[in-house]
Amino acid sequence: MESTKQKNYTLPIIMMVALFFMISFVTGLQNPFGVIVKNQFAASNFMSQLGNAANFIAYAFMGIPAGLLLQKIGYKKTALLAIIVGFCGVAISYLSGVVGSYAVYLTGAFVSGFSMCMLNTVVNPMLNTLGGGGNKGNQLIQVAGSVNSIGATIVPVLVGYLIGDAAKAQISNANPALFLAMGIFAVVFIVLFIMDIPEPHMEKAHEGPKTPDKHSALSFRHFILGTIAIFLYVGVEVGIPNFMNLFATSPEIGIDATIAGSLVGTYWFLMMVGRLAGASLGAKISSKAMLITAATIGIVFILIAIFSPESTKVSMPVFLSDISFGMVEVPVGIMFMALCGLCTSIMWGGIFNLAVEGLGKYTAAASGIFMVMVCGGGILPLIQGAVADGCGFIGSFWVIILGLAYILYYALIGSKNVNKDIPVE
Repeated sequence: MESTKQKNYTLPIIMMVALFFMISFVTGLQNPFGVIVKNQFAASNFMSQLGNAANFIAYAFMGIPAGLLLQKIGYKKTALLAIIVGFCGVAISYLSGVVGSYAVYLTGAFVSGFSMCMLNTVVNPMLNTLGGGGNKGNQLIQVAGSVNSIGATIVPVLVGYLIGDAAKAQISNANPALFLAMGIFAVVFIVLFIMDIPEPHMEKAHEGPKTPDKHSALSFRHFILGTIAIFLYVGVEVGIPNFMNLFATSPEIGIDATIAGSLVGTYWFLMMVGRLAGASLGAKISSKAMLITAATIGIVFILIAIFSPESTKVSMPVFLSDISFGMVEVPVGIMFMALCGLCTSIMWGGIFNLAVEGLGKYTAAASGIFMVMVCGGGILPLIQGAVADGCGFIGSFWVIILGLAYILYYALIGSKNVNKDIPVE
């Protein structure tokens, strides 16, 4: 790790941050698409989340292979391959608009998920390594997470700006956003192709066959519990804005779909604010303390959202479709849903940092396993969608409460490394 600190890796860090942006941009497309396909294909709440689910369930298939790729071919080649797959996934989404097919749309979301998984597998351990691990590694992930939130903030606002009312739009109307994504992928591919990236975890060809290791990342209790935490966290992070959007546009609330998209953009904007704050405090405050605070406040906010009367309205500032700020009157519960962006903001970096702390040589493989559990971002919203179909949108937020409660447990107890006797060098 000492050699990492001596070299200047500014350009690799910038490229990893750019890839973090693309992860959120492409993943975030599934949020406004959920509203589009619900209306275009008269889908249920459960069906409206299948595109999002396809995107995230791809992680379950690609997580471990991506970790193996990272070890075999290194960061650069894995990232380049991921960019090619991502370009193809977005292109299939474009094709779904041309043919007007829900099945092709789901295929595009699934292929895009493969790419997002591979990119996540690269950028998280890379940033943690370049930051030197510990609080510094957490700080660098929080900085990149802030840029990740910018991508997520832009998508619902941009789609609203480009196509107007998502409730009346067709998939084909989102073509400008898809073209933008493909263009960014192409540029990043070219820059990354000509750039050198350190490869701290790639296996060397001259090392010869290795003696089988009786231990693995799964030998560490705090890592196993951390993978469960990330499964629930990603589901919480995605479920809150997705169902806030569906709730806001439902007949009982009746908020215009474009304004609802602005509310979602505000949630992601608050995630960016929270991550910037987390980055500034990351070197001073432990991941554990930050995670405890965020989970506790998140539980309080969602409880307020559940028990607040829908008739109680409040004016809150949001992004509008013309890329400006404006005041919108919404039920107070929706405001607290949006405020949860401040809480979910630092959870990814905090959980990842706590889960891989002390893993040493097992970190690269651990990152692949970690990515498998990101499929929670597809599975938990599906569960929430089923609950919403049976118990209403507000009742479905008890799924979010349960997820946050486990994250709080992990921060308080489950994150302690009780396997320090395992050699990691």
